[in-house]
Amino acid sequence: MRVIGLMSGTSLDGVDGVLASFDESGGAGRALAHAHRPMPAALRSELLALQTPGPDELHRSQQAAAALADLYADVVADLLNATGLTAKDVAALGAHGQTVRHCPPGHPALRDGEAPYTVQLLDAARLAERTGLPVVADLRSRDVAAGGQGAPLVPAFHRAAFGVPAQAVAVVNIGGIANATLLRADGQVRGFDTGPGNVLLDGWYQRHTGQPFDADGAWGRQGAVDEALLRALLADPWLQRRGARSTGRDRYNLNWLDGILAQHPQLAPVNVQATLAAFTVETVARALLDGDWGEAGPGSLQRVLVCGGGARNRQLMNGLSERLWPVPVEPTDLHGWPAEQVEAAAFAWLAAQHLRGHPGNVPEVTGAAGPRILGALYPA
Repeated sequence: MRVIGLMSGTSLDGVDGVLASFDESGGAGRALAHAHRPMPAALRSELLALQTPGPDELHRSQQAAAALADLYADVVADLLNATGLTAKDVAALGAHGQTVRHCPPGHPALRDGEAPYTVQLLDAARLAERTGLPVVADLRSRDVAAGGQGAPLVPAFHRAAFGVPAQAVAVVNIGGIANATLLRADGQVRGFDTGPGNVLLDGWYQRHTGQPFDADGAWGRQGAVDEALLRALLADPWLQRRGARSTGRDRYNLNWLDGILAQHPQLAPVNVQATLAAFTVETVARALLDGDWGEAGPGSLQRVLVCGGGARNRQLMNGLSERLWPVPVEPTDLHGWPAEQVEAAAFAWLAAQHLRGHPGNVPEVTGAAGPRILGALYPA
């Protein structure tokens, strides 16, 4: 079964697509091709603006959803051109869409009696029309309806791709928001968002340089960590939660950061950047060391695999290696899947699960009432 997975994450840097081949075993499959298209500046700005309430947002959100579908369709065309395949050779595509609101159970924005929800913008019907492929979209809502967080959804794929019998392995995805999967030695899986990944780093860097991200953490490495600011960041109440938890730009954004910086005036911008990198490292490390590793505890952890854009940031990778020593911290590239491809491949896998009628969530991760088939199918 050939399936395409499409992912545009909280970093909003672009769209990654993976064309993968899966057999009937439910395993991770193999990649046949990868394609990436950068997010157009105007669309990125609009998707960022739609993260918060604004004028005429119903109309604007539908236009953004259509524009994103067109960008997704261009990535699909790139994948087919790269492989010489046609739409008839592909069973379906799994498309994540762009999260603009995420209010799962327990979210502070929900008042008593209000229903939890999650919103990923995407005109899936338009995408099916443009590509001639069945589209599996809206992959998070069913888990939320079952009482879950709707995130993270990648742990089931991480288990298939990186699980090693009788070994404890952590898989950390550092996108805009970071999440961790704990593949326990006893075969059980745990997972949760750990907090900001690149979202604050990218936003702060763009504010001060006009560029989208700090390549390789080069600017941040020139600064010094401010311990008082780091303690204030780590005191955020969301980080004290345990068990199933998820978050997004609605919580961690530059407005949130500015509120904390108001209590720490006159810090050099480069030192703030260095501290934000240390914040990401520390929240990931604490999540791994405090996570549910079963009776063996965190001392059983044998390897940490990193994917997402953060795997290409030397400042973050060096920080995690130092913080978690002597546990090896490695990019997923060394274990069969390039870091940039893992999330898109996961959504291809989730679409394949949908087509087979198999669950895609891990209730022990999301807190859902049970396994659920994820997504809605838009026929070609």
